[in-house]
Amino acid sequence: MAVTAPAAYGVYSDHVSLQEVVQTLNQSGFDNDQICLMVWPRHPVARVVRAANIFNGEPERNASTVVLMRWLMKLGAVIIPTVGFFIRSRAFFHDLVMTADSPGLCGNSRTLVGLGFAENDAERLEREFRQLGVLLYVACAEKARTTQAVEILRRAGASRTATLDRAAAREAAA
Repeated sequence: MAVTAPAAYGVYSDHVSLQEVVQTLNQSGFDNDQICLMVWPRHPVARVVRAANIFNGEPERNASTVVLMRWLMKLGAVIIPTVGFFIRSRAFFHDLVMTADSPGLCGNSRTLVGLGFAENDAERLEREFRQLGVLLYVACAEKARTTQAVEILRRAGASRTATLDRAAAREAAA
């Protein structure tokens, strides 16, 4: 996927099972490398990641934390502002880390700009995102796949879905 590949995204509340949404995307032909989660720090997933200590504590709790961490690490990228991030996909690595201002490290609207959102849209979405908890982003190899991704995200409970023309956003920013 190129930096200018089209994308789809959905915004979710805390109560939606992200694993089920990702599994539905996978069953529809979307690879984990195409999926990026941006989880706000108050979300239960972020709390588990922040409190993760697999070397101490209760074995049952540690086992569920390990399972969650393994699942998260299979995705293209996971960003938790003020907590941390990890990136497995080259496309997301380039978009989020390899630029001059490294938006992935900021964990704010600059991160969304790194993913291809226009500056004003990124700021607006970040404010909304703080209230809702999760942005699930799918980079698509072709524009036709974004429509399918949006429909999957909508059916999986997203409160807001849209497609993103990353090439147009980058041109507008230039």
